[in-house]
Amino acid sequence: MDLESRQGKESPGGMAHPNYRSSSKKKRARNCCFISLAVLILLGLLFLILGLTVFKAKKPVITVNSVVLRDLGVSFDITRLQVHLNVTLQADLSVRNPNRVGFNYDSTSATLQYKGQVVGDAPVPAGKIGSRETRPMNIILTVMADRLFSNSGLYSDVMSGGLPLTTYVKLSGVVHVLFKIHVKSSTTCDLYIDVLNRKLVNQTCHYKTKL
Repeated sequence: MDLESRQGKESPGGMAHPNYRSSSKKKRARNCCFISLAVLILLGLLFLILGLTVFKAKKPVITVNSVVLRDLGVSFDITRLQVHLNVTLQADLSVRNPNRVGFNYDSTSATLQYKGQVVGDAPVPAGKIGSRETRPMNIILTVMADRLFSNSGLYSDVMSGGLPLTTYVKLSGVVHVLFKIHVKSSTTCDLYIDVLNRKLVNQTCHYKTKL
């Protein structure tokens, strides 16, 4: 390096020139910014990959293991063409959470329906299902007889020997996978009760889950 170049970088007495020191600081600061930005981008990509693979939100599933007819009482009022009906069902459910994080669900109700009309319900309190946990639920549903008095089709159905009923359960909640994801899971079971033999003879269930 010639004398003039050294003089451009050094001040009298061998000290670095102020402009040279300032340029060096700016370069280090710029390098630090680039490194920090690169680290943030790598962390973002890592979280994105984990969110789309290991921690990807999965749909909790409600499964109806069995529905049992616990009680059936029928009496007829021939003069008024009315039926006095008492029905109690026990539904054995299980809710599986396939996620690696917990599933928090809100309080809801399981309903018993007759041709679209709600004739009974049972509360399902809010709760949490842990990571990859399957939670059993036993629900007792009883027909509220006063809700059936105005239904003209009940008399003919019972007289024919069969009673169609439907159970419906819906859970709504959230899973926290990087961010909050709302989940809804429901199940509907169409039942047919043999009134003469006092037993449940048919059960068809349908499942639906939505993220």
